Amino acid sequence: MNKKEDEKKQILLRLSKSVWDDINKWAADELRSVNGQIEYILRREINRRKGDNGAE
Repeated sequence: MNKKEDEKKQILLRLSKSVWDDINKWAADELRSVNGQIEYILRREINRRKGDNGAE
């Protein structure tokens, strides 16, 4: 990653309790934070949409 890609933007994200609970469990199973898991899911789906099957 270059310097520009390392910059992080903060967002407010509202989730239902059930979605939060599911992501929290998933994150724990994969030894990630909830924030890290959300970023992982988003990056994977962005790559899939772009046609790149290799997840980070």
